[in-house]
Amino acid sequence: MDLGLTGKTVVVTGGGSNIGRAISLAFAREGSNVVIAELDEFQGKKVADQANATRGGGRCIVVKTDVTKLDKVEAMVKKTLEEFGKIDVLVNNVGWDKPQLFTETDPAFWDKVIALNYRSDLNCIKAVLPHMIERKGGSIVSIGSDAGRVGEFREAVYSGCKAGVIALSKAIAREVGRYGIRLNVVCPGVTVPSPEEMGEESMWKGDIAKMFTPETQEKIAKSYPLRRLGKGQDVANAVVFLASDAASFITGQTLSISGGYSMM
Repeated sequence: MDLGLTGKTVVVTGGGSNIGRAISLAFAREGSNVVIAELDEFQGKKVADQANATRGGGRCIVVKTDVTKLDKVEAMVKKTLEEFGKIDVLVNNVGWDKPQLFTETDPAFWDKVIALNYRSDLNCIKAVLPHMIERKGGSIVSIGSDAGRVGEFREAVYSGCKAGVIALSKAIAREVGRYGIRLNVVCPGVTVPSPEEMGEESMWKGDIAKMFTPETQEKIAKSYPLRRLGKGQDVANAVVFLASDAASFITGQTLSISGGYSMM
């Protein structure tokens, strides 16, 4: 199937690590021009080199970006337009959490989770929409979480943010559908990256990695109907499809890529 992504310009926030890395490389293989909007420039450049080595026909660059700050996002969008002249696809991939009981959290923790999982999406959508409206077309795919669909133990604030991303995407999809702009959400389940897939800024470099021991991962996998955890490529495949011309009549939808977890 021709997905019609050759020559399209795609912005992937946090595109240097974990799921974002898989998404960046997937678009590169489709012949898209990819902008990795990444705080960790070193990791972003590693992935950009890999993307350019695929020889898919497009070009991949890195723009250092703090997605929690609107002015930094606007500067990234300006740089993208200078380089490629257009933005066809935005993938809101940045996310972060540290699982703990809500009673153990404090306002500083809430602010960080909200900034990285919700405000980042607000900033990026706000920055690209005027351009997409002017061009009368575009696709925005945001990475949610099944935590936002079912509410997850020890992830109350994160769950609330991801639920917000789902509702935000639906609301804006209603507003901008008249311009041919589509917004959809992909919700991964537990997706544990390998060491080579993560940069120094990745949350998997911290305490969360210690929680997901091989024994814990095996236990979680047994709770999923498909009996395995997710891989970055599983999520990337869905993102690429929803961003593509093949999904031109799909908007305002939420798709779980979680081995059947959220249907339970």
